Order: sequence, then C-alpha cells, then structure tokens
Amino acid sequence: MRQSRTANAQLISVDARDHQRPESHRVRIGVIGSGVFAVQGHISSLQGHTRADIAAICGRTHEKADAIAKQHAIPAVYTDYRELCAQPDIEAVTIVTPNRFHADQALAAFRSGKHVLCEKPLGNTAADARRMLDAAVASGKIHHVDFPYRYLYGVRELKRRVRAGDIGEPYLLRVQYDGWRGLDPNWKIGWREQLRLSGGGELQDHGSHLFDIARYVLGPIESVTGFVHRIPRMQPDATTGLMTNVETDDLAAAWFHFQSGARGHWFASRATPRTGENGWLEVIGPEGALRASLSRGAVDHLQASRESQMSWEPLPLPAEAADGLPHCVTGMMDSFIEACMTGSSNADLDATFVDGLAAQQCIEAVALANETRVWVRLSDPPAANTPSH
Repeated sequence: MRQSRTANAQLISVDARDHQRPESHRVRIGVIGSGVFAVQGHISSLQGHTRADIAAICGRTHEKADAIAKQHAIPAVYTDYRELCAQPDIEAVTIVTPNRFHADQALAAFRSGKHVLCEKPLGNTAADARRMLDAAVASGKIHHVDFPYRYLYGVRELKRRVRAGDIGEPYLLRVQYDGWRGLDPNWKIGWREQLRLSGGGELQDHGSHLFDIARYVLGPIESVTGFVHRIPRMQPDATTGLMTNVETDDLAAAWFHFQSGARGHWFASRATPRTGENGWLEVIGPEGALRASLSRGAVDHLQASRESQMSWEPLPLPAEAADGLPHCVTGMMDSFIEACMTGSSNADLDATFVDGLAAQQCIEAVALANETRVWVRLSDPPAANTPSH
C-alpha cells in the first residue's frame, strides 16, 4: 500500500559532513501526517523553500496520502511512519498528527537518524515529552517544536524591546486568546475533541503555545495554578455524522510565577467572543507596556502604551508583517531547514524539545491545580543548557 524506494542501505552516521553541506545540497524531508495543517502549514511552507525537497508523505490511509502526494508532486507515499523513517535518503521528518502519536513517531525518527520538527504539544504527557527529549539529545539530531508565535515580527520586536529595557523590569505578562468555534452549530467533532487522541482541549491546544510564548519572552516559570472547563454538549462526529459527546475542555486559564519574580496569566477559549483579533500578548513594566498580536501571520502588529499616553500606539515593524500571509509558519520552517543544514538550532529563536517539555510540565501543573485548587511548583524542569542538537 505504498509507492517508495527500497530501504536496504545502511543509515549514514552523524559526522562532520552533516555540518558542511555544499551549497547545492537540499534537505530531503518526509511529512508524517495528512490532515489539513499538514498541507496548509508544513507542505506549503516547505515546498516554497529553496533548500528543501519533500521526499515522502505518510498518512493513515493510502488514498488520502496519495491524493496529497499527486497534488503536490511528492514522489513517495507510506501508511507506516516506521517505513518512511527507515529510508536512508530522507534526512528530516515533520510530525503533524494527533497528539497521541507524537512520541512513538519521534522516537522512530531519532532511531533512524532523522532531524525532527514535531507539532505541539510535544506529547500527551510530560513523561512522553521527557522520553522524546532524551531520545533527541542521544541522537545528536535537530529537534524543534511547532511554536510559530515565536517567529511573528511583533513578538520578536516585543522581546527585543523588553530586553533593551524599554518598559523597565517587567512585572506582568498576560495573554488572551478567544474564539467562538466550539459553539458554532456547524462545528463537527474531530480528534481534538477526543481525549484518547488529544489528551485535552484548549489546555493542550492553545495552552502549549501560550506557556511557550510566555517562557520565550520572560524566561523560566517557577510555579503554576489554573483551571479548565468543559461545556457539556453533543456535536456531530466529522467522520460518522453521529451525535457525540465533546470530551475535551473549552476554556482554560493559568496563573504563574516566573523565576525572575514577574507574574503572568493567560486565558484561552473556543467558546467566548473575540475582541477584534484572536489573541494578543502584553508585557507590562513600570515604564510602559507592549502588546503584540498572536496569529499565524494574518495579523502581526506591535503597540505600546505609557502612563503619560495611555492609548495604544503602533510601533514600526518590517513591511512583511502587514502582508496577511502565514509568514511565521514559513519562518519557523525556514529556521528548521537552516538548523538541519548547519547542525545547530538558533538558541535565541527556535523552540526545541527542551521547550516542548517545559510547556508540557506547565500544562500538567494546570491539570493538577484544577483538581486540587493549589499552586503547583515545577520541581523538575528541563535543564536550560540541555543541548539543542
């Protein structure tokens, strides 16, 4: 049930050649996953890169993966991710499947000597994420997590200004991310609404993004509390059409203490109205505040406010920030290809499995706080100096 090249050659071991590629070299990539974002996010971004070739795609059914392959001129099709990973001419894989499968697929890729970019959240549990990080470090390969908000022009400029002291020592970070999608009468249940496949709803889905962007801007998080809430209801299943219980949370919120002494909180929802844009990030200090939008690039701006001028004033960003395109996803993929080419991640920008594990630990702390109504101290965070490749 696949079209592929035979895999009888020995895997090439990692050596200096991985870091001294000729200018003509192109990274050959396998995409594991055949859903909407596999096409709109991973495949579209990778096919626009001058140093990357998509060599193969793996999907749950041959028919669906083959249709995508024909549409995008991808030469090989698989229904078993282990077979894709075993191909010696594939150097890297991107994983864009339901959360439950991330760990097994990443471990198979590292065993086969591949670089990996994995969708968020890194795993269904922190234990899975820890195993994935350990395997990544042992493999010596690049390991990135799909946290594209880091690559927004507004977020990057916000972080630069915070570091430069534009607003003084930050004392508060807050994030809001709203949407009505979960209450749309035409909304159908997919894997994200099934606990077995997703591990959770807004807490896993947007919570992983929001904990990561908080850490990216203000550093490690020391302790966490929070809650989740599910609105009891049934919706039609996207596959069967049968009315089915929504199993995962619709609202999630977290409050947290940074190691720096700053405080933070975020709120994410698929059942509340938006206020002009899906999401935003604010950092506040004694000398002012900065606010950046959160999206895949459709909205990308930065604003500032000060006590002497309390309205929000726009700050300059590159012209590309206003193009309405998903440029932060493209930037994330560009950075992954660059890391595969050079053998080194960008420590000031890229999210590695270290960051994926840290976000997962924060997620589990919120889940525990939801049950116990207490603050949860993060007692075993990943080491900040864990190698990124």
